[in-house]
Amino acid sequence: MSNKSCKPRRWQILRQQLNNLRPEEFSRALERENRAVLVDVRTPEEFQEAHLPGAINISYLTPDLWERLEKLDRDHTYLVYCRTERRSMRVCMLMQNGGFSKVFNMEGGLCAWEEAFGPTPVARR
Repeated sequence: MSNKSCKPRRWQILRQQLNNLRPEEFSRALERENRAVLVDVRTPEEFQEAHLPGAINISYLTPDLWERLEKLDRDHTYLVYCRTERRSMRVCMLMQNGGFSKVFNMEGGLCAWEEAFGPTPVARR
């Protein structure tokens, strides 16, 4: 048996370096942190379909991702999510490396949120 199959996957290593919150903890943090900024890093199309109330959309796929993040106040708390947490983990790591100290990733993304709380609210057009 090769040792290669026993190595943790890269995303698992990345996740260990982040502040991760399960959906229930993420929800409590939203209630508790009055200055927290809720950031949805999915595409604008995904965001328009449904998102958590009060979220801003900064797509992970936008070419100016770092420029948009740099405009944010580093002193605020940021609660970041996407659909499954793969994009949000990367954005959280980028933010941490860029000097943001209070950045939290929602474990499992909106898929886990919906398992815990039901369907994500549909965006009003």
